[in-house]
Amino acid sequence: MHVLVVEDEKKTAALIRKALEAEGMTVDVLHRGDEVVPRATATAFDAIVLDIMLPGHDGITALRLLRAHHVATPVLLLSARGEVDERVNGLDAGADDYLPKPFVLAELIARIRALVRRGGARGGARLNVGDLALDTLTRMAHRGGAAIPLTPREFRLLEYLMRTPGTVRSRTAILENVWDYHFDPGTNIVDVCIKRLREKIDDGAGPKLLHNVRGEGFVIKAAP
Repeated sequence: MHVLVVEDEKKTAALIRKALEAEGMTVDVLHRGDEVVPRATATAFDAIVLDIMLPGHDGITALRLLRAHHVATPVLLLSARGEVDERVNGLDAGADDYLPKPFVLAELIARIRALVRRGGARGGARLNVGDLALDTLTRMAHRGGAAIPLTPREFRLLEYLMRTPGTVRSRTAILENVWDYHFDPGTNIVDVCIKRLREKIDDGAGPKLLHNVRGEGFVIKAAP
């Protein structure tokens, strides 16, 4: 599970990060509200923990911008203030849940897991890496506004890589998660599918997104 935590109090952010990582989650941390949209549109997160009181943009403004950019990632709002109108504003802006401070870390973790489960039940979300978008509900891919036709296997491979952008995936991991093979088939089916996928998403497009890491595997990531 990949979670984005947006919290300007660095001590609180560090505590949340430590607690989530202890649960096996991958955690990215931001301290400003105006950094949320660029990060969340470039990286596919399973959930976002978003404080309301932030520099740059406040959390509710950042949330409205996220939804305006069609980022459907579940969002849990945090705030030291617990007024009803603030909770209503947050939910109206597109929040999926709300947790007032101070909170118990165990409850925060439970709420994140519940959000991710509900998100999966709704049929997934839009995944973004750079200007490449993948809608897991319609199973359609677009780059720079142009539709990219995918075979079912290419879709599974692209979804698998885009759910953890920046993470190198070995051929063995790809075989297990995309082909459901738990053995070495003794063929180059992964390389062949990667080649066809790269031709579709990178040829004639902007910066290359799909990369081969020699001796390790494959990774999809936006240009730095």
